[in-house]
Amino acid sequence: MKILFKNARLLLIEKEEIIFGDLIVTNNIITYVGESKNHQEKFDRIIDVEGNVLMPGFKNAHTHSAMTFLRSNADDLKLEDWLYNHVFPYETKLTESDVYHLSKVAFLEYLTSGVTAQFDMYYFPKAIFEASVDFGMRSVILATPTSFKESIKETKENFINLNNKHELVSFCLGFHAEYTATEAMLIELSEVANELKAPVYTHISETENEVNGCIKRHGLTPALYFDKLGLYNYGGGGFHGVHLTDEDIDVFLKHNLHLVTCPSSNTKLASGIAPIQKFINKKMNLAIGTDGPASNNCLDMFREMFLVTGLGKLKANDATAVDAIKVLKMATLGGAYAMGLHNADTLSEGKLADLIMINLKRPNMQPLNNIMKNIVYSGSKENIKLVMINGRILYEDYQFYLNEPVEDIYKKAQEITDRIKKEYKDSL
Repeated sequence: MKILFKNARLLLIEKEEIIFGDLIVTNNIITYVGESKNHQEKFDRIIDVEGNVLMPGFKNAHTHSAMTFLRSNADDLKLEDWLYNHVFPYETKLTESDVYHLSKVAFLEYLTSGVTAQFDMYYFPKAIFEASVDFGMRSVILATPTSFKESIKETKENFINLNNKHELVSFCLGFHAEYTATEAMLIELSEVANELKAPVYTHISETENEVNGCIKRHGLTPALYFDKLGLYNYGGGGFHGVHLTDEDIDVFLKHNLHLVTCPSSNTKLASGIAPIQKFINKKMNLAIGTDGPASNNCLDMFREMFLVTGLGKLKANDATAVDAIKVLKMATLGGAYAMGLHNADTLSEGKLADLIMINLKRPNMQPLNNIMKNIVYSGSKENIKLVMINGRILYEDYQFYLNEPVEDIYKKAQEITDRIKKEYKDSL
């Protein structure tokens, strides 16, 4: 399959510039990026971009996709109450098949906001693997062992068995959080990470209670504790980082770790506002995630980008803080690097064809001034005109192009949700 995108504004995010020209995708690889010209090749399809923007797809660098069954089911609660009295009890009812079907609802929503890859931290990784392959979603699956679910042994087996199995999916080492792990577990995981020379990711310093609890248990903040255990010897990172200390930041810098901010979730659960400008000043590796549909509840990268810059300005008490172009780079390049997707980060020849088209012919994009900043400050899902993952167009002109009817995905997810709610109610 060979596709020509002509008459496009090509957003070269690594250079922070937009050029006018053409882009060619051959199978799943970008094979030409440059000025418009009379191409002599034969194309299976020619798409006139009509001056709209082609850019790398957004990378959702932290999510729990299958938690769609909990969307708006446990809202307006404190995090500890939300997690221990609602989320965990409901999750005991999940089956591997449930996770397969529920993940697809999230994948649909990712397409509508231009997400071409997701860093999915949830249970039953084999189900997430199969759902990603069947749907066509690029996924990096993150292990989620806790003291009560999934073992480090299973995590190692999944790392070995799920990596290099399909071009759309990879698997990373991780764990849910310090407060749901035992020290013995983390020591075992550290041994595995050092044996495999693999990075490790986890929730970190999301709330003050989490940090204070870790200090009470171990005499150290989470980042310092994980560093002491050798979990970060081969890199990795953390999600949220709202309450990182200066010493914690030094750990991130020492190990070149990635910090993924999730402002909607932190706002909804009143966890606090991450000091993004401080992180930028420290030259930390930054990315953006939506978190899951139970704590957000909207899987929308446009909303996340606006909140990253907006809340960042409030936190710094400085309207010049957290520049929008830096945020756009966090949502694309930063996410790709956090997820290890170095071959799907830019519109460059030889890179994977994971790209989106931004419709500039909508009122929120007119008149044209600074297009890159306007994507962050004014952009929305209505501006996503096309989404291509791995050279395949999955979403175009607000229509999905999948291997199954969207209505079937919705129906199955509702059946699962209704069943779990009934089982939960019956168990009370």
